[in-house]
Amino acid sequence: MESSTLFKLCRIGYLLLVVMLSYWFIQQGVSGEYSMLFSLLWLIPLLLPLKGILTGKPYTYAWASFILCLYMLHALTLVYVTETNLAFAVIESLLIGVLLIGFPFYARTRGRELGLGLKKKKK
Repeated sequence: MESSTLFKLCRIGYLLLVVMLSYWFIQQGVSGEYSMLFSLLWLIPLLLPLKGILTGKPYTYAWASFILCLYMLHALTLVYVTETNLAFAVIESLLIGVLLIGFPFYARTRGRELGLGLKKKKK
């Protein structure tokens, strides 16, 4: 798969995740289930790699996967404990799972195109 296709797919998936989780956490804050401050704090880590993901920087895609792990824990916990929001939790889990595969794959593919990577030691 070409890096341009991966870039588009990963960017769309990431933006979908941002919109989905923003709606979820803000709705939880408005309903009073969480405080609004707590809900907004949940969104900060997700927004940290936004600029690099939108511009297609391979390094950002590589380390953004670590941030997605936090949200994968949230999604899997929600799948386990929820009774009413199971569809949301499953969709969140699947989307993050796809991004956890797509982000490093894009970073590797695009990094090779740009000639980035670890240099081999000369003997």
